[in-house]
Amino acid sequence: MSINTKQYQKILTELDGKATLVAVSKTKPVEDIQALYDLGQRDFGENYVQELTEKQEQLPKDINWHFIGHLQSNKVKYIAPFVHLIHGIDSEKLLKEIDKQAAKNNRIINCLLQVHISAEETKFGFDADELAELLNSGLDQFKNLNICGLMGMASFTEDNDLIKKEFATLKSIYDNYPQFSILSMGMSADYAFALEAGSNMVRIGSLVFGSRIYNN
Repeated sequence: MSINTKQYQKILTELDGKATLVAVSKTKPVEDIQALYDLGQRDFGENYVQELTEKQEQLPKDINWHFIGHLQSNKVKYIAPFVHLIHGIDSEKLLKEIDKQAAKNNRIINCLLQVHISAEETKFGFDADELAELLNSGLDQFKNLNICGLMGMASFTEDNDLIKKEFATLKSIYDNYPQFSILSMGMSADYAFALEAGSNMVRIGSLVFGSRIYNN
C-alpha cells in the first residue's frame, strides 16, 4: 500500500472544510482506494472509463465517483448509471449525450463545464465567450443535467505567476455565474495557488497515493 496518510491529513487540514478533496485514484489498485475510504475519504476521481467501471463494481457503493478525464461521447453510457460528477465537459455535443444517457437511467447527472485557461493548446475547454454563449442560449433542453460549476487546468509550468493568473481568470469567470456552486481547479502541484484563488474542489493524486505506476 502506498497511501501517504500523513500527507492526506495535512491536505485535509489545509482545505479546512472549505474545499472538497477529490482523491485521484487512476492506475491505483482497489486496495489503496479502500484504505483511503476507511480513513473517511468518499470522493475519488478516475479518467479512464473502463478502469472506473471496474473499480466501481468492486468498491463500496457510497463512494462519489468523479470522472475527471476527457470523456468521449460513446463512453458516457458506461458511467451514466452511477457517476457522481463529470468534470471537464467541453462541448454541447457531450452535454446532449450525457443528458440522453442520464434520462435512460432515470438520473440527474451533475456536470462541470471546462474552461480553457491555460497557455497550452493541448488543454480542452470553452473560452469565456463560448461559455457565455452556451449558458445564455438556455440550458432548459437538458432535463437530466445539473450543471453546477466550472473546471479548469492551469499550464504545466514552473512559472507560479502564470499559474496564479490563470486561476484568477477562471475565478473571475466563475463569479459571473452565481447559480454555480462548484469551482474545480488545482492539482497536486498547484492546489495551494488554486485555493488562494477561490477553488472549492481540488483534484489530488500523487501526494495522497504516491507516484503513479503506468503499465507499458
